[in-house]
Order: sequence, then C-alpha cells, then structure tokens
Amino acid sequence: MQTATRPLEVTLIACLYIVTGLVGSAAHLIGLHGFESDVLWAVLVNLIALIGGVWMLRRQNWARWLAIAWMAFHVILSVFHSPRELFVHALFLVAIAYFLFRPRVNVWFA
Repeated sequence: MQTATRPLEVTLIACLYIVTGLVGSAAHLIGLHGFESDVLWAVLVNLIALIGGVWMLRRQNWARWLAIAWMAFHVILSVFHSPRELFVHALFLVAIAYFLFRPRVNVWFA
C-alpha cells in the first residue's frame, strides 16, 4: 500500500539538495570560490545534487540512492581534508541515509 502524502523528511532533504545544487553551482560559476581549474566538475557535482533533489520530490527511488551516493562521494573527498570535515560529512551521510530509508519513506518510494 502506497501512502499518498510525501514524508516530511523527504521534502526537507530534497529541498536541501536542490538549494545546495543551485547555490553551489552558482557560487562556482560566478567565482565565489576564487579561480578553480576544475570549475566544470564542481558545477557538475552540484547539478547532480539538484537532480537528486528534484527527482526525489517526484517519487523516484533512484534519486534517493543518487543523494546517498552524492554524500558518500563527499565523505570520500573529505578523507583528503581535515578530520573535522570528514566527521561532518560522514555524520550528514548517516543522518540522510537514516531518514531516507525509514520504513514509511520506503513505502512512499515503493
């Protein structure tokens, strides 16, 4: 049995991904991070967040997996940065996975 109402946690996480994708892409494109030789890759990564957020709102199961993969990618990148950054990204990954794979959310995406 599918629930018709989108779970609040899906809405919040999807909106967070949409905002992150938009703001991150804009910041890289207008140079708020200074000159970066890999600006196109950074924009692409941010657009992936945007896509995941939009399609999560559209009840696409693959989009929540994309959101998890996107965050896991950031955890992997954080290994090369400070331990604090690694911890924060890992904590976000665990929290996002917890909320996106709760039983009620699983039913909604089914």
